[in-house]
Amino acid sequence: MDVAGKTVASIGKGLVVLAGFGAQDTPDLPGTRLWDAMIEKMLRLRIFPDEEGRMNRELTDIGGEIILVSQFTLYADVRKGRRPSFHLSAAPSVAEPLFRRLVSDVEARLPGRVREGVFAADMDVSLVNWGPVTIMLDSESLGQPANPSTL
Repeated sequence: MDVAGKTVASIGKGLVVLAGFGAQDTPDLPGTRLWDAMIEKMLRLRIFPDEEGRMNRELTDIGGEIILVSQFTLYADVRKGRRPSFHLSAAPSVAEPLFRRLVSDVEARLPGRVREGVFAADMDVSLVNWGPVTIMLDSESLGQPANPSTL
């Protein structure tokens, strides 16, 4: 991952996680059941191949690394017109502390194997996508409410 022509982070085999925070996300989200469930699901998904080529291994099974990239554009609203609206994404003043906490909480579970992008920077992100496999996780995919006050 490069910023202004300089490599700021890279990993070997593992996960590239584009993390977006929505307008409904609040500073009290970290530490909730939803927050912890999202992190555990992300880290425990059996999406890496076993010796038979089947998706049967998780990140820790392969000694993998993870790179976290803050990505507000995941909340782009393209229903009207041709220019995306980003009103559904969290304000930077909310999203940045949430992203920092996400990095910290993932690092606590995978010490020394976590890298991160630069918040709000224009980044050139390169990856080799095995499969390709791309999986989207959100609060609805876990069958839990998005509002942390209801947890």
